[in-house]
Formats: sequence, C-alpha cells, structure tokens
Amino acid sequence: MKAVAEYLGAPAPDTVLALVAEEVKKDSPLAKACAKAGELLVFDVSKRKVPEWVAEQFALLNARADRAACQTLVELAGEDLYALSNEVAKLATWAGGDPIGEADVRRLSAGGAEATNFELTDAWGRRDVAAALAACESRLECGDDPNRLLGYLTSHVGRVAECHAWAAEGVTPKEGASRMGKAPYYVQKLFAQAANFAVDELRDATVRLAELDLALKGGSRLAGDLELERALVEITRPAEPVVV
Repeated sequence: MKAVAEYLGAPAPDTVLALVAEEVKKDSPLAKACAKAGELLVFDVSKRKVPEWVAEQFALLNARADRAACQTLVELAGEDLYALSNEVAKLATWAGGDPIGEADVRRLSAGGAEATNFELTDAWGRRDVAAALAACESRLECGDDPNRLLGYLTSHVGRVAECHAWAAEGVTPKEGASRMGKAPYYVQKLFAQAANFAVDELRDATVRLAELDLALKGGSRLAGDLELERALVEITRPAEPVVV
C-alpha cells in the first residue's frame, strides 16, 4: 500500500496503473490514496436504483429505453453493473437510435434463456392457462428439463404464497422486498400475483407440484413433459364457481 501511494505521488508519464480487486470500499486506504491523486470512479449503486442506473447508461449512449425495458434487463441479466453495462451497449448498438422496449430486451439480452421462464410465471400469476402452456412448451422445445421447470415453478409459487401471507398481515410490497432481499419491483409483482389466488389455492398448488415431483421421479408412466403440462393447467386455471 505504501509503495502504491508513493508511486501515485509521482507516476511515470503516459503510464496507466491498473489496480484490480473484488471489492474496494470508498474509505479504504487504497481508495483514499487513489482519490487524492486523481478522480475515483466507483460503480456503487443501491439495488433499488439499478434500473435507474441502467436508464442512465442507455441515455449516455443516446439510446431510448423505457422503464419497463430497464427493469426487465435487470431481471434477466442480474444486478452486476459490469454485465449490465455490456448488455446496455449491445442493445444500444442493435437499436441504432430506435426505441428499445421490454420485448426487445427479452429477445436479445444474455438472460434471454430465462425470459420464457418469466413469461411462464407471469402467465401463471394472472391465471392465463394458454399463455402458461405456450411458455412451458417453448422451454421444453429449447431442451429444458421438466425437473428444472418444476424447481423454478415451485420456488416462484412459494414466494407468492409468502407474499400472500404478508399481505394478510398488512405488510407492504416495499417491506416485503426488504424482508426477502429482492428488488422492490419484483416483489411488487409477487404481491400482485398473490392477490389473484386464495390461500387454499396456493396450498393446493404446492401440493400439486409435490405430486408432480414424485411423478417425474418415476411415480408415473406418462412422459415428464405431459405430467408437467397437466399440473400446470391444474394450478393455473381459475377455480370453478361453487353452485349452491
């Protein structure tokens, strides 16, 4: 550290000094020494502001991306700012000045393989059987394994059930995001989906997915993709009205 500080005081002309580390805090001795010698550029963005940061990166490249597109990019590519920066540059180059929408991001981002998974859970959450089956079939045609899709569905249904219970307690989506450690816009979507189900329906869905797990592990003679689609229809379709 002492050697670096001394070098920064009188660096060699026309030389670039690159210092690489997994994490350097602003108040660390190294960061302070660098800031004293020049300008310190830090990618330090809070989780809830990552979509705003993405929008700013698009603007710097003279690209136009709406809010939904920015949020979707974070959902698909994650919150690593360096990875997001690369995705922004790629999308901006592809757009060539044209507006970038959510559909463009889902189709072109590096996380595009997960895009249909979001379409699957979104369709389930709004109880759209046709759309859920279409998304499921798309993943199966791409070679996805029924067991993997089952795991994805089970995790998502569990989170929606958790948000359903929180909503009954008066917990807000913002508070739920803090508890869950997820982005607020994502948890807000979970709360919205939870409102489309009764607590008993979510419990039944959890049980049905457990039955599907058994079927995929040899408990059924039917093909795994067929068992998956049958279960998906059952947990997605609206409950039939009770006739008195």
